[in-house]
Amino acid sequence: MTSPTATNDTSPDALDVQLACFRALSPQERLHKMAASSRRGRDLALAAIRRQNPDISDREVRLRYLALAYGNELAAEVREWLGARGR
Repeated sequence: MTSPTATNDTSPDALDVQLACFRALSPQERLHKMAASSRRGRDLALAAIRRQNPDISDREVRLRYLALAYGNELAAEVREWLGARGR
């Protein structure tokens, strides 16, 4: 019953088990797991930016994450918006 979008690093049997577990969750449990996964991904990205740039401010870390996650154009606009407000 493996999905056609299965990843190459997961065996078909393991993927079937993962999908069955996911399908058994309530909508609220699915939302909670997805939100937690998203937070973990963001936290890992922020930690990597800090590790690679130990001397930059928390504001700069967040702006670099914004560029990574949403693109340089949005990050530049946010940087300009913050600068115009003295932040």
